[in-house]
Amino acid sequence: MFYRHLRHLIAFSLIALLAGCAGFGARESVEGHGSPALWSAHKQQLTQLDGWQINGKVGIRAPKDSGSATLFWLQRQDYYDIRLSGPLGRGAARLTGRPGNVTLEVANQGRYGAPTPEALLGEQLGWSLPVSHLVWWVRGLPAPGSKSRVTLNADSRLANLEQDGWKIEYLSYVEQNGFWLPERVKLHGPDLDVTLVVKDWQPRLLGQ
Repeated sequence: MFYRHLRHLIAFSLIALLAGCAGFGARESVEGHGSPALWSAHKQQLTQLDGWQINGKVGIRAPKDSGSATLFWLQRQDYYDIRLSGPLGRGAARLTGRPGNVTLEVANQGRYGAPTPEALLGEQLGWSLPVSHLVWWVRGLPAPGSKSRVTLNADSRLANLEQDGWKIEYLSYVEQNGFWLPERVKLHGPDLDVTLVVKDWQPRLLGQ
């Protein structure tokens, strides 16, 4: 009986160790004062979050433009509908799509399509904004597939993130439906600064 319990304990310890390694991955460098175990659990919970509705404000500073807009963001697994009202004096803009098929509608200008949101925003608005990463960053997670440098706060959530030439500051969080989600975020990239203030988070688990 003792050896059976011992085998179970060893097996459980190995599983926990492997899960911890998978949580960080070789591409993620973690610093700060938070707990690596709590950060791993927090990441696992937020990774499962595949649907939300966000209402807030966004401020943008670019070499040619600067200003603010109201933000509506609907996410349903790999489909997104992002609307900006009054961005930089352009009226309204709406970005919708899923991988491989993205559409941008700009008031009084027309409707445009492209395979990626990055290409579309670059061509039509002149913004170099990693929209595909924003799906992860807005949840307080590093995007998978590229190297990242993570600094944790005392609550074992993201305080700062550096990834693909961008620096993201997480200034405050809000708890909603059991999820701790970013409330105020500043993004600093090449020739573009973005400030996001979320006034209403509505997270949903769609895949369950």
